[in-house]
Amino acid sequence: MKHILVTGGAGFLGINLIRTLLERGIAVRSFDIADFVYPDVQKRVEIVKADIRDPEPLDQAMSNMDTVVHCAAALPLYTEKDIFTTDFDGTRNVFAAAKKHGVQRVVHISSTAVYGIPDHHPIYETDPLDGVGPYGKAKIQAEAVADSFRKEGMCVPILRPKSFIGPERLGVFALLYDWAKDGKGFPMIGNGRNRYQLLDVEDLCEAIYLTLTGDKAVVNATFNIGAKVFQTMKEDYQAVLDEAGFGKRIKTFPAPPVIFALRLLEALKLSPLYKWVYETASKDSFVSIEKAEKVLGFSPKYSNQQALIRNYRWYVEHLDSFADTSGISHRVPWKQGILKVIKQFF
Repeated sequence: MKHILVTGGAGFLGINLIRTLLERGIAVRSFDIADFVYPDVQKRVEIVKADIRDPEPLDQAMSNMDTVVHCAAALPLYTEKDIFTTDFDGTRNVFAAAKKHGVQRVVHISSTAVYGIPDHHPIYETDPLDGVGPYGKAKIQAEAVADSFRKEGMCVPILRPKSFIGPERLGVFALLYDWAKDGKGFPMIGNGRNRYQLLDVEDLCEAIYLTLTGDKAVVNATFNIGAKVFQTMKEDYQAVLDEAGFGKRIKTFPAPPVIFALRLLEALKLSPLYKWVYETASKDSFVSIEKAEKVLGFSPKYSNQQALIRNYRWYVEHLDSFADTSGISHRVPWKQGILKVIKQFF
């Protein structure tokens, strides 16, 4: 393993993975439709700016690559068309180009969104797939593409990570961090006693590295990846407010009326929160990582609270660099819409 192509290399996971690989002496080529704006590694990475939905530049970028890590995806706030053409069609393009160039191993980054909203926990890799919304459904279809190439003889580790956070992560978590740094409490859907597992991006990068370096016969499987230590959602999020130091508390609200209101606000485009966020926030959501621990030797370093606090500290330290930006990716804060008004009451 000398040369790795990382799709989505300019994204939140992409840049953290690229730094991990460079630290271990591995040459990296980044493929992303977004600009690669990381001065610390800019000169050490071969950068291809293009869309995985376009087979031609993808075919050229695959030349001389030993391995691929497929991170690129359209996130839930994108249009349904962009989600399916990127997450499904784009994934098919990635695997077809890899096969054409004789790439023997492609690590596919999926999501626990493929499980939908299960009726039991923990969730195992063998549980049924029932995605919520276009993103969850597209991720299931993308896994089917990956599995088809695995059946043709390619080594295709599939990772299903929980929501991951850490340096460079903003998105929906920037709501919590923004309210915390301004000395506000934070609202929570439901009583907050549900257990909602997260994952530090450093731990996810380590899991990816294990699938890159492990014996093909061992890693050629599907693995859940998440934090090993996590408390209730209220306890874990309260840790951020405690870190902020204003003595503020998490405030809980009955789930049904809040979810109804958020559905309405989403329809009116007044809130950045989408169905997957508000429909699952009050429910248990955690997976078994026993398979990854036993087969890969995966040993997560960060608990939910440690990952949240680490991400919050990064947010505060780098606030000036993104204070006036917004968008729909994990690397920028999301526009708060009417939530910015509601914030004043906390």
